[in-house]
Amino acid sequence: MDRYQDIRLLPDPEFPETVLMNALFSKLHRALARMQNRAIGVSFPHFENASRGLGDVLRLHGTAVELERLAATNWMAAMDGLVHDTPIRPVPPHARHRGVRRVQAKSNPERLRRRYMKRHGAGPEEAQKAIPDEVAETLQLPYLQLHSHSTGQRFPLFIRHGPIQETPTAGEFNTYGLSKTATIPWF
Repeated sequence: MDRYQDIRLLPDPEFPETVLMNALFSKLHRALARMQNRAIGVSFPHFENASRGLGDVLRLHGTAVELERLAATNWMAAMDGLVHDTPIRPVPPHARHRGVRRVQAKSNPERLRRRYMKRHGAGPEEAQKAIPDEVAETLQLPYLQLHSHSTGQRFPLFIRHGPIQETPTAGEFNTYGLSKTATIPWF
C-alpha cells in the first residue's frame, strides 16, 4: 500500500457536501464490488475538521496497479464537475498508520431479539428479558447514508478512524474499502 489518490468534492450550490460524499462513496463501493477488489482501502483525511459527515476528501489507498485498475473502470464518470481527483501519488515517507473501519450500532432491540431467538431457540419472553429496550445504542460517529441494492433500504454506514500507530498492519479490505484489521497510511 504505497500509493494514494485524493478525490476532493467541489463546492456545489445545489448539493450539500454530505450528499455528494454519499453519492461518490456509493459509486466507489459498486466499482470495488464489481472488481472483487480487496486491496484498496479508504480514508477521510478531513473528517476531524468536518462540521458534519466525513469531510470533502475521499482518499484511496493501494498499489499503483490496483489504483490504476480502479481508475480504468471510469467509476467516477457521473461525478464530472462535482469532484477533482489528483494523480496517483507515492505515500509520503513520514506517514504513520491507522485503521478505518465500519462500526455497526446495536440500535434496534427488536432485530437483536429476533436474532437471539433464532440462535438460542428462545421464545419472545426470554428474548425480551435477555435484550431489554435499554440495550439500544446511539453512535456519535460520522457516517455515510447509503442505499442497499440487495434490500432496497437506506442505512447509515458509521466510520471510525482508529488510533494512529507507527507500524502498518496487513489485511484485506471489504468492498467499502474498510477493514477490521488492516491499516492505511495516515498523513
